[in-house]
Amino acid sequence: MTTKPGEADAQIRQAIDRENPSTVAAFEGFDGRAVFAIAVAFSAFQLWTAAFNPVSSMVVRSVHVGFLLLMTFALFGFRQEAARKRVPWYDWLLGLTAFGTGLYHYVFEVELIQRSGDPSTADLIVGAIAVALVFEAARRIMGLALPIMCGVFIPYALFGRHLPFGLGHRGYDLDQVIDTLFLSTEGIYGTPTFVSASYIFLFILFGAFLERAGMIKLFNDVSLGLVGHAKGGPAKVAVISSGLMGTINGSGVANVLTTGQFTIPLMMRFGYRPAFAGAVEATASMGGQLMPPVMGAAAFIMAETIGVPYSEVAIAAAIPAILYFGSAFWMVHLEAGMRNLVGLPREQCPSALRAVVEGWYLLLPLAALIYLLFSGFTPLFAGVIGIAATAALILGMSIAGAVGATALRVAFWVVVGLVAAGLWRLGLRTEHLAFAMVALLIVPCLLFRGGRETLRLVVNSVADGAKNAIGVGVACALVGVLIGMMTLTGLASSFASTIVEWSGGNLLAALVLTMIACIVLGTGLPTTANYIITASIAAPALLTMGVPLIVSHMFVFYFGIMADLTPPVALAALAASSICKADHMDIGWIATRVAMAGYVVPFMAVYDPALVLQTGDWLAVAYVFGKACIAIALWGAATIGFFWTPLPLAARVYAAATAFLFVLALPLTDEAAFAMTGLFLLWQHRRRRTQTSLRAA
Repeated sequence: MTTKPGEADAQIRQAIDRENPSTVAAFEGFDGRAVFAIAVAFSAFQLWTAAFNPVSSMVVRSVHVGFLLLMTFALFGFRQEAARKRVPWYDWLLGLTAFGTGLYHYVFEVELIQRSGDPSTADLIVGAIAVALVFEAARRIMGLALPIMCGVFIPYALFGRHLPFGLGHRGYDLDQVIDTLFLSTEGIYGTPTFVSASYIFLFILFGAFLERAGMIKLFNDVSLGLVGHAKGGPAKVAVISSGLMGTINGSGVANVLTTGQFTIPLMMRFGYRPAFAGAVEATASMGGQLMPPVMGAAAFIMAETIGVPYSEVAIAAAIPAILYFGSAFWMVHLEAGMRNLVGLPREQCPSALRAVVEGWYLLLPLAALIYLLFSGFTPLFAGVIGIAATAALILGMSIAGAVGATALRVAFWVVVGLVAAGLWRLGLRTEHLAFAMVALLIVPCLLFRGGRETLRLVVNSVADGAKNAIGVGVACALVGVLIGMMTLTGLASSFASTIVEWSGGNLLAALVLTMIACIVLGTGLPTTANYIITASIAAPALLTMGVPLIVSHMFVFYFGIMADLTPPVALAALAASSICKADHMDIGWIATRVAMAGYVVPFMAVYDPALVLQTGDWLAVAYVFGKACIAIALWGAATIGFFWTPLPLAARVYAAATAFLFVLALPLTDEAAFAMTGLFLLWQHRRRRTQTSLRAA
């Protein structure tokens, strides 16, 4: 069955909108103003609760989900293919009803605590409505796959006593199920929603501020200045700029839609075929979820799930992230060598140093965020300070620019510093001080035209952050249903024992089974949901087989990212196809090939945890890092079919086998792999000399 071009474009647009709601066309008139006001109110609520902690965690979670559902029903129609010019009355009704269920825990908080474990009829009715609305909101955003996968666990919990084939359990009544899903912290208000409301939203908002402020242009200019003139320069620019973008934005699709608008046409202009250009951008952008300091939403959930500071997760991900982007960089270098693709003329490339000098102030909030995260502060505190610092810096630079003369600018910043010192002496907490400075800077911005435009930029950033948080937040709420039912029935431990049994106790077999599960689930689920499910099912099995806790979770997290490149869905490829106008299936398969070298990294981390810095021996870290680099180089050569010269099939098989030996941590495998690598390099060196001599003759 073929799809007409117009239908394909519509499907691509819908998929992008579901993953990145900020791309949804703005409504006009009352609907547009209402949706914008709700988005701003949502962000204001999150910042207020993060900075001042005025209500309990359960209230924050429930109101957070209420805002998510209200915005979902406003932005997404009942039918995904329907053109949406306005919000119909029934969607407003659904949205307001959902928001009302979110306020239920706030209004009746004391009563709910007093009758904990003995819900009233009203509790059960409101809970059933809230759970149903979460399912419908997820269906509108992500389609049917995730709601069906989570929904089957509800009848499993209800009718467990009647199930055959060893799946049976004691069974639970409907009131127990609703109590778990709506009134406890094990259901839709569970750990994923807590992380979404506490950390993820703030970091998405932080990224929205920096994007609006011009960080994308800074990253592109730095990348062009560094590698734009090199062999295959445009594709290398895509890898580096997407990697830099990943430091502030943990969404792969959002990265494609931002950096890809520049890098994909640039690659095509210098000889890369459209599908390959889209695949390079998709591959590099998906790695943004692995790149510290602002990783994907799943990383924050991982930290909360395994009970470690987020900084530990970010540190563990550092080397795999470097290897992922190094792998993509190496693959495009080989492709450029095979096809003799050149870079941009050096005179057309901007100066990387000049770009940093001109945009230095944009790097300050990112530097502050990194310092706070890795100095023992919580992600909540770091996110609040990062957002406030970015807003204050944007407003302050606008005012300083309007002041004009250098002496006056200096005087302005001195006054700002004195005011900050005065507020500090008054005993304000750091986050209160940060927001007080933002409020003080707003007043002078109102006095001149450029300042009012800057204020508009800040408010638009606030609205963008709220819209960008919808997909992740709704997925977290829905996956809470699965986690709640698995916890209630004890199914997670059964799955873990099944994986161990199927693998016959063999670690490599268990890893392969887990990888396949991650990739299969990821073809229909967003990365966050994929991680939560596989971390609940597969990671415990790896833990029982001796894999360290953080390593087992990093394994499923890594392959959850790779799954977003895998057809038939491949959302990152869908986003890239809207720019390069190539078939998204072609892009997906090429992206899988470009990312192929990265598949060795998580396996090596399992066999040698030094790769994720789970050791204090830096020599061991250096050794496994070097070994991983060689394995990636060989795997890339085998995939592309080129190293220093084109490779015949036998040489590609040889290179792949050598890379595989580096993965295994068995006696003599490293020694054999190093010897085989030496022979491969010697053969390639002689072959290159022979070809050079023939061309010279």
